[in-house]
Amino acid sequence: MRVTRPMLALTGAVAALALAGCGAGGDGEDQVPPTATGSLEHLAAEAKCEPNMQTDADTIRQALCGKGKEKYVLATFATDRGQREWLNTAKDYGGYYLVGRKWVAVGEERTVTDLQSTLGGIMEEGSEHMNPGGSHNRGGHHG
Repeated sequence: MRVTRPMLALTGAVAALALAGCGAGGDGEDQVPPTATGSLEHLAAEAKCEPNMQTDADTIRQALCGKGKEKYVLATFATDRGQREWLNTAKDYGGYYLVGRKWVAVGEERTVTDLQSTLGGIMEEGSEHMNPGGSHNRGGHHG
């Protein structure tokens, strides 16, 4: 394939648009911070939660946290694969999941959306069958 001036111009324009899109969003949209990493205790401290430990095993550590009247589960995993397997099973039960590297926060949509402004991460939603009125039913996607 031969590279021509129009192709170079198009490539340059695409690159300029991509870089412009990566700047500080002046459109008022909330910015998601870089995804937090660390131990369950470190993540809980970032989220201003005193974790109530429920599971403390080699493969998973899980605690209950509170944010006002709202409760959520914070879990850390020994491996990425263990995290994905846990998520695949848990999402069958519905709910909203804030997912980081080897950690997950699970709770009501508003709660985990608020946590995202502190911990970063990507929003995932559980089964549409267990989330009546969830974004699956509106055709939306979080993330």
